[in-house]
Order: sequence, then structure tokens, then C-alpha cells
Amino acid sequence: MLTPERHQLIIKHIEKHGTASLHELIKLTKASESTIRRDLSELEKQRKLIRVHGGAASKQTISQELSIPEKTTKNLQEKRRIAAEAAKLVKQDEYIYLDAGTTTFEMIPYLKDKNITVVTNGLTHLDALSAQQITTYLTGGYVKHKTKALIGRGALIGLQNYRFDKCFIGVNGIDLTYGLTTPDPEEAMIKQQALHSAQHGYVLADHTKFGQVSFSKIAELEETFLITNKMDKQTLSPYQNKTNIKVV
Repeated sequence: MLTPERHQLIIKHIEKHGTASLHELIKLTKASESTIRRDLSELEKQRKLIRVHGGAASKQTISQELSIPEKTTKNLQEKRRIAAEAAKLVKQDEYIYLDAGTTTFEMIPYLKDKNITVVTNGLTHLDALSAQQITTYLTGGYVKHKTKALIGRGALIGLQNYRFDKCFIGVNGIDLTYGLTTPDPEEAMIKQQALHSAQHGYVLADHTKFGQVSFSKIAELEETFLITNKMDKQTLSPYQNKTNIKVV
């Protein structure tokens, strides 16, 4: 099989399935592991995909945004490991902000018995926070039905009334050039305000977010601390040169 044919086959497979392991691509193309690794490196340079630990993932379009049910089932084990690590950073009696999102949601079971106060714009977080009897404030604002997030002017003004020891946010894209991004400018503003209102800001993101770019800028890489799961060293290394990253 010629290289262009193999590249096209790889791209189509990853676009269809979202991710692919090295083993899957070797079986699909009948090529050697070293050949597939070279293919993935070349396709990543062309911004056709991103390399992740053990394989590759598709590039999102800048406007792509999944609903909560769609997000919940993706990379769940990775999200739980990231969330557990993030929760270790929360100390007794702190005031924290939990961004709307599936990875921040996974932090909640690990926050039990810490006597903390949480502010959130995530409607999906409320039942879980209540079940743990955690003191909780909502930001206000209007409901974005797709992500169950409170956004808009009301949410922004509400956030300006608080100061946090720590905030934890999710993002859709992490890129060396464009920094942290998300599809919706309204949500980007809320994330920005939360970061500005916190002494320490943490971004929770699994490996699929690296190399992705969305429509709205949240912050530069250097402004936050990233918590992510294990991935290809070649992918991770340039990011570690620009910001602090905890890999779990």
C-alpha cells in the first residue's frame, strides 16, 4: 500500500471512531508498528490528527461541542483519575469553584468530609454536591441546555462577588499556540472570570484535548496548572516546557 493511501485509510478510520490504537491501525493497514508511528507523526505535523498514548485521536472542528450525555461516556476512567488527583489539592475549609463539565463533576465524590464551600455554574453538579452535604452556591445566569451550564451576564456578575482558594475548569482545546479554548464565547468568559477570581487555577483535561483548538480563547497555557492522564511523551513534552502539568 502506498503511503498516501495508508494515510487516507488512517484518517478515515480515526474520523469515524474518534480514536484508534496502534494495534488497530497495524491490523487495518497491514503495516509495521514503526511505519504506523512514522505515519502518525507525519499526519500530526499536517494537523490531521493528534497523537495520544498508544495511538491517535481525531482533530475537533473549532465549533464542535458535545452534550453532557455524549461527554459523560467518553474517556470516563481517565476523567475519574484526573478528578481524584485534582480533589487531593482541595484542603479543609477552602472556598472553591467547580466549572460545569464532566471531569469536574467526577471530583465531587472525593470532596466528602472536607468542610468546603463550592460555587458552581454546573446544574448537573447540584444533586451530587447535595448528596455529599457540601455547602453550595450557584452563580446565577441563564441555562445553556446542551452543557447544563449557567452562563451570560448574570453568571458573570454573580462570579465577580466571590473569591476562591482554587478553581477547577474544563476546556475543549489545549494548543501550544492558541492556549486554552472552548467553542462558546459566553462559557469562555465565565471560565476566565473564575480563573481571575481564584488564587490558584487548575485545568482538568484528558489527552484528547491536547492539540485541539476551539473558537473562544480562555487563557494562555502559562496562566494555569494542567492535570491530565498519561499520553505519548512526544505529544506531552512541548506542553511541559510551557506550563506546569501533573500527569496521573
